Amino acid sequence: MNALALSSLDPLLPSPLEPVEDERFTRHGVRLLLKRDDLIHPDLPGNKWRKLAPNLAAAAGRPVLTFGGAYSNHLRATAAAGRLLGFPTTGVVRGDELAGRALNPSLARCAADGMRLLFADRATYRAKGEPEVLARLLRHAPPDTFVVPEGGSNAEAVRGCAELGRELRDGGVDVAAVACGTGGTLAGLAAGLGGGRRAVGVPVLKGGFLGGEIRALQEAAFGGPAGDWRLDERFHFGGYARTAPDLEAFAEDFEARHGLAIERIYVAKLLYGLVALAEEGAFPAGTTLAAVITGRPDPGQPSAASR
Repeated sequence: MNALALSSLDPLLPSPLEPVEDERFTRHGVRLLLKRDDLIHPDLPGNKWRKLAPNLAAAAGRPVLTFGGAYSNHLRATAAAGRLLGFPTTGVVRGDELAGRALNPSLARCAADGMRLLFADRATYRAKGEPEVLARLLRHAPPDTFVVPEGGSNAEAVRGCAELGRELRDGGVDVAAVACGTGGTLAGLAAGLGGGRRAVGVPVLKGGFLGGEIRALQEAAFGGPAGDWRLDERFHFGGYARTAPDLEAFAEDFEARHGLAIERIYVAKLLYGLVALAEEGAFPAGTTLAAVITGRPDPGQPSAASR
C-alpha cells in the first residue's frame, strides 16, 4: 500500500475546526472548538483514519489481521479499508461465546466487507500479544499477514496522530482534549501540539492503566516523552460502553443545542468531562479549547444506555 493508494480514498484533511457557542464554556471565558475528525472519511472516520493509514502503508498491500470487541469501530474500519483497497482482512473478536450466534450489525458489516472473523476466548484474547498465541491465531490468516494491534495503537499510529496535534497547533488551540481507549491518539496528539500547549485525555475504560500505555507508545514512536498531557479518569461511567441516565441526558441536550449527533461510547464522555472541567475552573479565561470528535454514531451499534 502506498500513499497514492491511500489518497485515492479522498480523505478530508485537515479536518474542519468548528467554533461552538455554548454558555457552559463562554461564561468561564473559554472558547470551544470541535475538531471534526468524524468527517475525514465516511468508512474510516476520525482517529481510525489517522491510526490505520500509517499501518496500512507499513503493510504495503499485505493481508491484515487485527483485534477488537463485538462492536469495535476499529474492526469495522479495517474491514472497510480492505474492501476499498483490495486486501484481505482477519478480525480476532473478543469472546468465544459469540461464535455460532447470529452476527450483530457491527460484525455483520465486517463480514459483508470481506473480513474473516475469528472468535477468541477471553484468556486467549488477553494473551494475544504473546508470540505463541499470536502464531496460533495467524494460522487462520493468509500467509505474510501484517498484524495491527487492538485499536490500531502502535508506533506508526502514534506518529500518524501527531499530525492531528500539528493541525490543532496551527489552529491556535491552547488545550486539546480527546476520549481515550488504547491511548494511541492522545500519545500522538500531545507530541504534535508541541510546547506551550497541553492535551487532556478522558479514558472511557476504568482501571488506571492508560498512563503507562501512553508512555510506552511515546517511547516506541519518539524515543521518549513528548508533549504535555494528562488524563482525567473520572468520566468513564463504569467502564467501556457503560453509561448512566445523566450521561444520556447530557448527550441528548448537546445534540439539541448544537445539531450534532453525538457518539455515545467515546465522544459523549469526552464532552461531559469537558463541561465538568470548565465548571471546576480547569481552563483559565482566554483558553481556546478543542474537543476532538473522533467518531460518529453508528446505527448498527447500540447506544451505551442499552448495554
